[in-house]
Amino acid sequence: MRKRYALAIILAAAAPCEAGDGAKKPAFRDAATHEELSLQLRKADQEDPMKALLPSEGADPSVSNQPQNLLESSDLISFQGLTTLVPKRAIIKLPEAFKDRVNNPPPGNRVVGWLDFYALNRGWITVVEITRSQAGGNEALAEGLSDQLDKSKNMIVTVLDSGPISYMPYRGDAETKKEELK
Repeated sequence: MRKRYALAIILAAAAPCEAGDGAKKPAFRDAATHEELSLQLRKADQEDPMKALLPSEGADPSVSNQPQNLLESSDLISFQGLTTLVPKRAIIKLPEAFKDRVNNPPPGNRVVGWLDFYALNRGWITVVEITRSQAGGNEALAEGLSDQLDKSKNMIVTVLDSGPISYMPYRGDAETKKEELK
């Protein structure tokens, strides 16, 4: 029995050696010559789409669109030792009871992200999920939503994908009124 077992081990070990003789050998190719490389470079230079672009006109956007101060373009909401930032115009309803919690952070408050702050303060903050089109003022909010917002006693913040976003009021009504007056 031991002889058969030992013979099986020897045959199993020798099998890969025999199969190795028929293995594929790597194919060697010639290295690219200088002429081939220079030809490829000339073709790439001729087909370069950047050469066809005209220089941009007007003011340099990197100079004219300098980032603003984050604190000046944000509202600070504070409560129980925590503070978070939301964009200006993201708070669409601020009841009198909560005015002392906005833009009046006590010294020493810890700044946290919106999701962490909202998770701890769901009792007095209500969020309204809006689309990018609604945020830009191109589309009105749902009809029943405005009645619901008026009845709410909570602070209301507009969000897009769970993050606060500035909300511009729907300007379609104003545009149609201007057209009717003409």
